[in-house]
Amino acid sequence: MCKMENPVARRRDNLDPVWKALASPLRRAILDQLHDGPQTTSALAERFPGLTRFAVMQHLRVLEDAELVIPRRVGRQRYNYLNPTPIQRIADRWVSRYMRPWTEALVSLRDELESPPREERA
Repeated sequence: MCKMENPVARRRDNLDPVWKALASPLRRAILDQLHDGPQTTSALAERFPGLTRFAVMQHLRVLEDAELVIPRRVGRQRYNYLNPTPIQRIADRWVSRYMRPWTEALVSLRDELESPPREERA
């Protein structure tokens, strides 16, 4: 029997768009700007004077496709909100698995350094 894949789960597990979005230093700078709170597209374009508004909009589209930015329209303005969830998914999937051995080693080292000398333990 052929098991059907859940397209929503498959899309959620696919981190390729997130990696692509984070690969650009400029897109990371845009995310840094949004860390302090939502901003309009115009306000973001002003923060990057070397880029046209259209270029900023293209970068925002890549970030939106990766679900790193969530746009909300208020009247004629578009507010861009940072969504850190995809970054957390990357951390959970790729970073945390490599941190555990180091964390365990540091805890063991701390325990060893804080314990009494060996001759006092006997």
